[in-house]
Amino acid sequence: MMISPAEQIRIAACGDTALTVEFGNRIDRNLTMRVVAFGNCVSAARIEGVVEVVPTYRSLLVHYDPLTISCSSLEAQIRQMLGRAAPAAAGGRSWTIPACYEGPAAPDLDDVARRTGLTPEEVVSVHSEEPYFVYMLGFLPGFPYLGDLPAALELTRRDSPRTRVPAGSVAIALRMTGVYPLESPGGWHLIAKTPIRFFDHRRKTDPSLLRAGDTVRFAPVSYRDFETLSRDVGAGNFELKPDGGSP
Repeated sequence: MMISPAEQIRIAACGDTALTVEFGNRIDRNLTMRVVAFGNCVSAARIEGVVEVVPTYRSLLVHYDPLTISCSSLEAQIRQMLGRAAPAAAGGRSWTIPACYEGPAAPDLDDVARRTGLTPEEVVSVHSEEPYFVYMLGFLPGFPYLGDLPAALELTRRDSPRTRVPAGSVAIALRMTGVYPLESPGGWHLIAKTPIRFFDHRRKTDPSLLRAGDTVRFAPVSYRDFETLSRDVGAGNFELKPDGGSP
């Protein structure tokens, strides 16, 4: 990956312990992959004082310890990295996520079908056949913003957000789908539920299941299978792995 200075990438202070490296001003899969690629480069450089790198749709947030490295020194090193060839991003992992689109697991499915002019079965088919790209994690720890939702399912957020959305709820809004990793308020349309834990503090090295750049497909399961998987996950007897290998 070569970053040309002509691209006018913007670096700015974000408080007194972080820098943001802005690659553009749009939501675009290729742009996000450039952000992920450069985040990998910064992480691999092991710059003393850099605490964490966080990719977003269009920018990379670089957290640092100001007692170890100054803002100006970090910015100089980042600019130097931007101006030379860097390793390409490793391919993102692929995941198949079991999801139940039935009964109490899908409280908004019928309403989504009515509003889109599809049958509930067609909503499930359209949603589950699409491979989704993990643009970023945000809102809640481990919450994945997954694009790009098919246009046939594009809806604005609910007029009345819920005060409590159960953990594992699979939801849609605008051109995104996502999974609520924890119980929280939320205004997206709930069309399914997964027993998989998208954030688990007991996974010490990587508590979030997904990373920016991964790809996700949802695999419909019956409510009975959903309940069985939920029990297995709760008992620690089931751990989802990426397709074709271990994390």
